[in-house]
Amino acid sequence: MLVVNPAARRGRTGEREARRAFAEAGVPVELLRTTAAGDAARFATAHAAAHDAVFTLGGDGTAMEVVGALAVNGPPVGILPGGTGNQLVRHLGTPLRIRHAVHQLLCGEEYRMDLGRLADGRRFALTAGFGMDVAMMRDASPSHKRRFGVGAYVWSGLRALLRNERVPVRATVDGVTFEHDCGMAMIANVGALLDGFISTGPDVRTDDGMLDLCLFFPETVAEAVSLTLRCIRNDFRPHPAMRFVRGREISIEARSHSHGRYDAQADGEILRTTVLQATAEPLAGVLLRSV
Repeated sequence: MLVVNPAARRGRTGEREARRAFAEAGVPVELLRTTAAGDAARFATAHAAAHDAVFTLGGDGTAMEVVGALAVNGPPVGILPGGTGNQLVRHLGTPLRIRHAVHQLLCGEEYRMDLGRLADGRRFALTAGFGMDVAMMRDASPSHKRRFGVGAYVWSGLRALLRNERVPVRATVDGVTFEHDCGMAMIANVGALLDGFISTGPDVRTDDGMLDLCLFFPETVAEAVSLTLRCIRNDFRPHPAMRFVRGREISIEARSHSHGRYDAQADGEILRTTVLQATAEPLAGVLLRSV
């Protein structure tokens, strides 16, 4: 079964490539195309039981709808690179060429990873949070994403970094509360993004049954740049403008501010909420990984 988001960056052209690759492998595939948010999850729930695996072709949002719907007991999910960032594909080490990805995943192995579950039932595999990561996703224009791919996010992230806008947050980890004005307040499930280019926090793992609160609260642009360079170098020695706390239940509340309402993100999807409440789900994600 293949769930395709035609609106994704490589949705339409990628569908043709994927169908050819499945045909080359002699594997018949049921094709379902999404037309609205939530379709991928509904397709997975309704049809997955009849298949040995479910493949997705779209962005991280499409992939996580299916991974979330099939968490714990569903058939494994093979994620093909059809979006702009393709962060889940990159985390799993799947080839970025669709034909190669299909062939390798068909011969791959089942892989389980922790997930975070939000209060509304949405699951995330990578990160959720407020601040610079939201601006990076929100401000990347569609034209730049089509033209530059993941580079569009790097550019919008750089602009957000230089603005050094801060979000007043109240974060709670297993009952212990912290308050800071943060450039970025993140719940991390993976230790690095962008092919390992930038780290999220110290010793963040996808198989420890825990989530990691990562708070960055620089006072100046220079300090924000310095912290970013630390993340690139994976340097998380103690610093007065960083805090990292591990736990099973993490909440972040973006408090009121003169700038108005804040948005959040979960695996790159913009959420219209000022509160994130996440619970770790140990090894709930069932995926295919190339070997």
